[in-house]
Amino acid sequence: METALGSLSKEDLLKVISSRDRTLKERDEKITALFEDSSKKDEKIGYLESQLAMYKRIQFGQKRERFEGDPNQTALPFEAGPVEVEQQQEETKQKIEYTRKRPNHKGRAKLPEHLPVEEIRIYPEGDLSDMICIGKEVTEELECEPAKFYIKRYIRYKYTPKNGDGVRIGELPERVIDRGIPGAGLLAMILTGKYQDHLPLYRQKQIFARENIQIASSTIEGWTKEALIKLEPLYEQLVFDTRTKGYLQADETPIKVLDSDKKGAAHQGWYWVYHCPLDRTVLFDYNPSRGGHVPKSMLDNFKGYLQTDGYPAYDKYGKKKDITHLACWAHARREFEKALSNDRPRAEKALLMIQGLYKIERKAKEENLSPQQIKELRLKDSLDIINDMGKWIFEEIKNTLPKSQIGKAMAYATARWDALSAYLHDGSLQIDNNLVENAIRPVALGRKNYLFAGSHEAAQRSAMIYSFFAICKKHEVNPYQWLKHTLMNIASINHKNIKDLYPQNYKQISDKSNM
Repeated sequence: METALGSLSKEDLLKVISSRDRTLKERDEKITALFEDSSKKDEKIGYLESQLAMYKRIQFGQKRERFEGDPNQTALPFEAGPVEVEQQQEETKQKIEYTRKRPNHKGRAKLPEHLPVEEIRIYPEGDLSDMICIGKEVTEELECEPAKFYIKRYIRYKYTPKNGDGVRIGELPERVIDRGIPGAGLLAMILTGKYQDHLPLYRQKQIFARENIQIASSTIEGWTKEALIKLEPLYEQLVFDTRTKGYLQADETPIKVLDSDKKGAAHQGWYWVYHCPLDRTVLFDYNPSRGGHVPKSMLDNFKGYLQTDGYPAYDKYGKKKDITHLACWAHARREFEKALSNDRPRAEKALLMIQGLYKIERKAKEENLSPQQIKELRLKDSLDIINDMGKWIFEEIKNTLPKSQIGKAMAYATARWDALSAYLHDGSLQIDNNLVENAIRPVALGRKNYLFAGSHEAAQRSAMIYSFFAICKKHEVNPYQWLKHTLMNIASINHKNIKDLYPQNYKQISDKSNM
């Protein structure tokens, strides 16, 4: 070996020594790693053995050993001493006396004038025969009773002429479910509870049970289905009217639906939502798919302004000759917010510009400007901000990594720049898609409570009531009162007047009746 090494040149000898050193170093590292792994395994084995011993004591140990506990611990139940009891009673007495006193406050909320009033007259105690009344003090408080269930009994009297020829009987009013026991008010309460207040039907069944009203779950589900079916003509009219709007905002939200082909499995369905800001109407349309073909039925013949987020399904409609595609500044802002941790200086600069656009929108709203005035304000102030931001992005994006978050935010805005600027065309247009997103929120809350729809048909029936309840919210209509009125009248109304049952038209009728 020495002879072989001695025959090597100095340079080759250094290479051999270097190679041997690397080999020895790698060997040492492997040995060290093995010892560390062995040490960690020993620690883990020791921990697991101690855990196993503890569980064995819990499972197989004698009851006295398992539950004897600390002999110095006071036995249950705990009982306070007489001194502590007396002290607590005195504190309770003081608190009761304090709560009897009227607390000092600047004032209280005005009680609603439309509520019925129950008067309780209170006279001084004792003989008042030799006294005269010199005035009175009135104290009011807001009270309530739980939901009141009662039986509405129709008694129809029969009459016949004295000669016995024929029989006449009082006509039974139109009923929501023929030969069914629920009235319009009960059905409206059930549907409002589920779709507006997010109370699943099983919880409502518990409410009935507290009043000693026993109704099977299948019966309540059947009532719900029948009541929703009654709304189909009104919903179909809403679909027709929505197609004719000149300005729509569109968005989608998921809904789990039980799959009839696979027991226990759930399908991911979608509500496609269309909102018209001009008359504040909302349409939910269910479809099992989120594919680009779904909006075809709604948007194929649509003409006007279509406002969406960045979902590609709407792109081909936005490119049509008769459609002006509007993008959403709220979504553009979210992209730059995500970039704050990636490139704070440039993300903040972009966000400040977008903030300037929203400041102008707030000014228009606070001053209650007309659409024409809003357009003039935007062209005067917003256009300059948009132009400056466009020039800035054009210059900055050249020096930005496309896959970085700030690069993605700039690319998102650049790809939609014309659509982001299109809201300047008309003062009636919105700067973002937030109004339709707000209409979707009740569905998100409902999903957390009832989790899924029972079938695709049930999901579409739910879309109907979500549509009308969203319109109720937009027009500040009491959903229960509207639904009760609609269920009572939809079967008998003339088809030419069916629009009278829209929530916004019901509001006009109810407002006039209260004048």
